[in-house]
Amino acid sequence: MGRILVRGGHILSMDPRIGILEQGDILIEDGVIAQIAPSIPVTDAEIIDATDHIVAPGLIDTHRHTWQALLRGLATDMTTSEYLVRVRFGISRAYQPADIKLGNTLGALDALNGGVTTILDFSHSINTPGHADAAVEGLRDSGIRAVFGYGFFESSPDSPTYFPDVAGRVKDFNRVADTYFSSTDGPLRLGVSLTEPAGVPFSTTRAEIEAARSRDAVIVTHTGSMHSLPSGVRELDAGGLLGPDMVHVHCTALDDEEWTVIARTGGKVSIAVEPELNSGLGRPPFAACERHGIKPTLSCDSLCSTPGDLLSQLRFGLGFRRWENNEAANLAGKDPASLNITAEDALRWSTVNAAEAINLGDRIGSLSPGKQADLIIVGGAAVNQHPRINAAGTLLAHTTAAEVRHVLVGGKVVKRDGVLLSAQLPKLLDEADRATADLLARADALPHELPKLLRNGFSAEQAMANLRDATPQHN
Repeated sequence: MGRILVRGGHILSMDPRIGILEQGDILIEDGVIAQIAPSIPVTDAEIIDATDHIVAPGLIDTHRHTWQALLRGLATDMTTSEYLVRVRFGISRAYQPADIKLGNTLGALDALNGGVTTILDFSHSINTPGHADAAVEGLRDSGIRAVFGYGFFESSPDSPTYFPDVAGRVKDFNRVADTYFSSTDGPLRLGVSLTEPAGVPFSTTRAEIEAARSRDAVIVTHTGSMHSLPSGVRELDAGGLLGPDMVHVHCTALDDEEWTVIARTGGKVSIAVEPELNSGLGRPPFAACERHGIKPTLSCDSLCSTPGDLLSQLRFGLGFRRWENNEAANLAGKDPASLNITAEDALRWSTVNAAEAINLGDRIGSLSPGKQADLIIVGGAAVNQHPRINAAGTLLAHTTAAEVRHVLVGGKVVKRDGVLLSAQLPKLLDEADRATADLLARADALPHELPKLLRNGFSAEQAMANLRDATPQHN
């Protein structure tokens, strides 16, 4: 790939050994950061002029339903239960492999456009082996770095259309692992998206987790995201199935004992601030993470209700966390003397914390020599970027996707001068508009079939029955 010199930028490294350089250079060799210094005198490299720009690590999203990019805006006014009925167990059944590929490509490009260079793709519309192939191919074609979370979810759980049981899905998961993930050197890594433990028999949950660990796959799961259903945390713990390879999403309904279990087992947490506030999931659990010593990470969640750039989520998260910290003083008629969380602290949620959560902390998450050159260059002539007094503050409070001027993934430029370099645009956008119209028409023509767990509202009794066969079986 040769050499690239990013010259003269205001560097937010997120590496405590390097810190912040008000003006500095970054030398990239064969996709890896080779050197960071105030000035690097080289003449045999492609120059990217970052003068008057901020240079920061690429952002990392720890929970994104990328396939739902074709449904943008559909669920903006839905509760979580309405989303489950309409999308998860409704429209998902109408998705064809071509829709999955198109959605993943479009959703990944949306991420890149906003400076998100890595996603944990929670891919829970794998209706056939063809859907799994299409999902991987869509990510690959976009140029993003991703952990592909193979979803064991069944869109028609009471009458499966292709996979008769969990054994069939495990077999296909292993096929996908052998076909696409025999090497760990590329930008795509293997993961597993668990079915919610309360939604299936516990023996199914155990089989999904064991399949993931047989392949050293990162595990992501919705944990304690519904207040009307049990989380399954105690049962998973009793079965010896929790561990540091798990990213627990939402966690808004967990009690303190369950939080203690997550912390004790080394679990990671992904907070989707905007969806949690908007769809009735509850309080984003920053305070619980702090109480239990868990490093929070952020996610965009569902693209059918949330924008695809993490900068929006960082703003939401920082504002919510500060409000939460100051609420008691405000209610007591007092004003805070200072803020106990900074913009740079918040940026850590979607850089170093997120990289650790998806087991890529040694490769991405900070601008450090030896790590992959995943970085964003932000600034330009936009009025909201000048003057730049506090780089982290400018990045979080005053930056949109339009001000993300350059994006590099593994040293490869995927956005230059504010324009995505994908050859698929704008044809891809026209395809998406047509595909979504066809998709929704097919979905409307399907028989209305809700799984037993959702009929007449959520059934806690059925959920508890699913967890009853949990038996202690420690590794």
